[in-house]
Amino acid sequence: MEEQDTTPGTPSRSGRSAMAEALSRSRTPIRRDSFDRPNGFPVLDYTPRRFSTGAPTLPMPTPQVVVAQAQVEMELEEKNGRGNRTPKEKQDFESALNKFELFSSTPSIARLAALTTPCYFHKRFGDAVDIDKVLEEIRGDDQLSHSRLMQTAASVREVSRQLQRRPLKRAVRNIMVITKARDNVLVTLTRELTQWLLATPRYGRDVGVNVWVDEKLRGSRRFDAQGLLKQDERFKDMLRYWTPALCLEKPELFDLVITLGGDGTVLFTSWLFQRVVPPVLAFSLGSLGFLTNFDFENYKERLTHSMGDAGMRVNMRMRFTATVYRSAASYASSSTAASSASISTTASQSGVGDPATAKIEGETHEVLNELVIDRGPSSYISSLDLYANDSLLTRISADGIILSTPTGSTAYSLSAGGSLVHPDIPAILLTPICPHTLSFRPMLLNDDMALKVAIPPSGRGSAFVSFDGKGRVELGRGDEVVVRASQYPFPTVMGEPLEWFDSISRTLRWNTRAAEQKGWGAQGAGDVDGGLVDGEDGGKEFDIDFDEDHAPTVREREEDSGYGGTGTVTSAQTLSEMGARERDLRRGWR
Repeated sequence: MEEQDTTPGTPSRSGRSAMAEALSRSRTPIRRDSFDRPNGFPVLDYTPRRFSTGAPTLPMPTPQVVVAQAQVEMELEEKNGRGNRTPKEKQDFESALNKFELFSSTPSIARLAALTTPCYFHKRFGDAVDIDKVLEEIRGDDQLSHSRLMQTAASVREVSRQLQRRPLKRAVRNIMVITKARDNVLVTLTRELTQWLLATPRYGRDVGVNVWVDEKLRGSRRFDAQGLLKQDERFKDMLRYWTPALCLEKPELFDLVITLGGDGTVLFTSWLFQRVVPPVLAFSLGSLGFLTNFDFENYKERLTHSMGDAGMRVNMRMRFTATVYRSAASYASSSTAASSASISTTASQSGVGDPATAKIEGETHEVLNELVIDRGPSSYISSLDLYANDSLLTRISADGIILSTPTGSTAYSLSAGGSLVHPDIPAILLTPICPHTLSFRPMLLNDDMALKVAIPPSGRGSAFVSFDGKGRVELGRGDEVVVRASQYPFPTVMGEPLEWFDSISRTLRWNTRAAEQKGWGAQGAGDVDGGLVDGEDGGKEFDIDFDEDHAPTVREREEDSGYGGTGTVTSAQTLSEMGARERDLRRGWR
């Protein structure tokens, strides 16, 4: 009996695919690494990979791998003469193969890698992903191949897309309302909203949910908190008051944040929550509407929909974490001798050889719109050193620079010549303010960069930095500002999939003309402006016979050539003479 060649990668004489040959040699469906490939095929073992959420072991990856294993077992049974499957079982098996498209004469290593990679199971969202375990797995894989890297990156993008499409379905028990306490109209609307939230039955109760309002409204006569409490005794425990300190220390108290105002109120919400941010539902009651896409007139329908079984879709808007680092030398020069000694001691303990180059960490801000560094009141042009991951990119000579998030691309950055960027794009916008060189244009940078803007020690003057228009801070020589993508995004409730395009069309009149060009036709035009008259059948028709040949008159030729023309004809006799001359010319042309 002739021995068959069972070398991986060569189809056997029985017609089995190379994939079946590979699986039959190992009899294990789980693939560990993609770099061990004797003769072009991976080495399979029995060791399961741990799931990134901390699950003890992996289940079988997918039905595709189970079908591939069943195919190998069936072929081995038929080869050894032990095949006892019924025709119905064989038919079901063939339909499963057709469904999963595993008939192939060539090995599908990329398909098997995609099915067995741990990132594939992240799509199931059985548990929240533990990013620390994911990073530990990546660091532990010393021989990461390009195919594994490609599949992991694609899986991460798919996870991000699935998370954005998935609505949040949770019981909203505590709602925080943010508005301008000094605006009487908004205070009145806040009371109306609060009363409706307290009194509308929710989640099997005959009352509503807990409502948190600004502490400043406790004694407001227009808000009339005592009048609300008199309506129902249970409202005393349901109406509560928030303070900025409470938002900073216990942000998990709130299930939903409702803002009544404009974009400034949304930015104020970002300032209140410097770490974890609850979902924000913004109603448009201000002068701008880039971030406020919901109409307050329909607040009952919108909140009922978001708090119901349908849930709410959330857009995770990118924020910056901006930290100011002070130069120890400049700080020591303005401090006492004791503080200078303590600074030197701290610098030496931290391993810094020269205390003059040491930095002291200052304030940190979470930025939703942009970070602006400008020259302030100084008459000198700003000189700024820009670093990316501790590598010098360039020295900037300009009035300043703007580091903007995609959300802030419609703000100061747009006025300075920056581009419009969709909020789902993870990027950092670098926009110069009146640069000294015309070649320094706005650009988009990767969000995994850590950007550092430093004031050179040899600079002429200082600079000023502001965070979302708040907290303007002066920077001296040697000071630095480090900007990174924040791990605390700003979640906003979405209404429509294309609401960002609707907002820029509504607020900026993006790609909208002041008046559309009139169509060429008789229908739909006006009697006077279009030069049309009513027909006998009630429609519109032109009062000019376009089919009649028109020969240019002497006057028209003279005016077109630019050498004739005596001005406007004012005499009836002159008009009659020109009419007779035109008739003679028409006869001559014909």
